[in-house]
Amino acid sequence: MNRRMAAALLAPLLAVAGCTTGEPDRDAAPSAAAENSPFADCAALTAAPSAPPASPGPSVRPSETGAAPAGSPDPATGTPGAGRDLPDLSFACFTGGTEVSLRAVRGPAVINLWASWCAPCRKELPAFQRLHERMAGQVHVIGVNTRDDRPRAVSIGADFGVTFPTLVDTDQRLQRALAPNVLPITLLVDGQGRVRHQDVSGAIDDARLADLVRRHLGLDVPA
Repeated sequence: MNRRMAAALLAPLLAVAGCTTGEPDRDAAPSAAAENSPFADCAALTAAPSAPPASPGPSVRPSETGAAPAGSPDPATGTPGAGRDLPDLSFACFTGGTEVSLRAVRGPAVINLWASWCAPCRKELPAFQRLHERMAGQVHVIGVNTRDDRPRAVSIGADFGVTFPTLVDTDQRLQRALAPNVLPITLLVDGQGRVRHQDVSGAIDDARLADLVRRHLGLDVPA
């Protein structure tokens, strides 16, 4: 009898212990960080930057009359995607409001796919924030938070002082459209909405990011 009673008491205790080691309760109330998103509104993304470059970046040859075939490799890195239009996808902005169509984004733009659980993403986020600050009015810097938990994403954004507009892609639709099953992914997009470079080399620092912007968008990033 005593053994049966002990077993009956132990079962609910084990059940409670299992809840603490499983996935977080997604139905729980959002944290204060989630309610106070650090990211900027996305409304301005469909308007061209106030000071766009006078001419296309050096990766655009005058003899070319249109985009390269979708999926063709970038001549600089061999990664697919250079020369094609942005995928025809729309995403919610982290701050709410109307969904943003990627095809409606007016470049030049630097789009970074990231997630809070991705260590290289966290490492490079400050460089993208500095690019956002240094190139204000010339380039849209856009985050696409991918397959992530909102409170964690907000927490990382707040910790690193990230304020550039960020879209939400919980289903990895953009990552799947770009083909590589990796994060982070960075796209450099010209004023016509064409991808001029797709980077999957890992965490990007300030120097490499400035070099990519100069080579593929024809803009110099202030020091």
